[in-house]
Amino acid sequence: MTTPTILAKSTDQKGGRARKRPGTHRVWPWLLPLALLLAVVLIYPILEVIRLSFTDASLIAGQPYSYTTSSYGWLLGSDAFRQTVSTTFLFVLFSTVFQVSLGLAAALLVNGAERRGLRGPVVTRTVVLIAWAIPGVIIGVIWRLLYQESRSGILNYGLSLFGGSGQTPFLSDPHLALISVTVANIWRGTALSMILCYAGLKTIPTDVYDAAKVDGANAAQTLRRVTLPMMMPILTTTLVLVVVETFNTFDMVLSLTGGGPGTATQVLALSIYDQIFRQLNVGQGAATAVVLMVINLIMILVYLRLVERQERTA
Repeated sequence: MTTPTILAKSTDQKGGRARKRPGTHRVWPWLLPLALLLAVVLIYPILEVIRLSFTDASLIAGQPYSYTTSSYGWLLGSDAFRQTVSTTFLFVLFSTVFQVSLGLAAALLVNGAERRGLRGPVVTRTVVLIAWAIPGVIIGVIWRLLYQESRSGILNYGLSLFGGSGQTPFLSDPHLALISVTVANIWRGTALSMILCYAGLKTIPTDVYDAAKVDGANAAQTLRRVTLPMMMPILTTTLVLVVVETFNTFDMVLSLTGGGPGTATQVLALSIYDQIFRQLNVGQGAATAVVLMVINLIMILVYLRLVERQERTA
């Protein structure tokens, strides 16, 4: 007896090929809402920022503007902009190196503790997730309390117990302020690096570690020849994400130092805010935003190239 399923298949076939249901080839009606949403919230703002970067527009009410390249000329000839770029690259460099290194080290410790059946990894992961979920503004406020430049400050009080003056100018000294902001950002970003690296470690089969142990490899050799090579794709992804996120850091620096003292901690993202909403210069702020957007685009292209190379060698 022929089942209904077979009858349905036989009626839908012609010449040995199954018919396509009407409307299955029309995908665009489903993609149209997403395309419209992306156009409104992503593409239009980008195009508008690029357009404004070629103007001398201002937020002063009633002031007309004209199209010009003076904003980019200001970027090329401004000592303040060069200082901002230098500060940003130092901030990104040290933040990235320590975030990825400490995140990988924390992930290795948690993963090793789990493999040995020790207690505490679940609590550690929970604490890391909480640190990652805290908004940047709150992190800036917390670290500002830690950096209080008197004996009532937590860090200054701790240093006074070991012979310090108890009045270390963490945020008022230009050199120490940049170091202090970088340390706070490392604490903030290490959580994300640890989560990504921990996820990467979980993808490595235990058989590989067992084989390395049988071959007589010690912990350092296993890390160098087994763990790191197999984690290279996730490490590449982590590196690019951390760099892009650090380049766009704004909220934490704003609440911690506001870019001060002077412009010692003013990074590119904060410079855009300062130019548009404090100096009311939309043209220069938009030009700076275009520069930051180009940097992000370069990092994404580098990431795609690295992924393509890894796929070829795999």
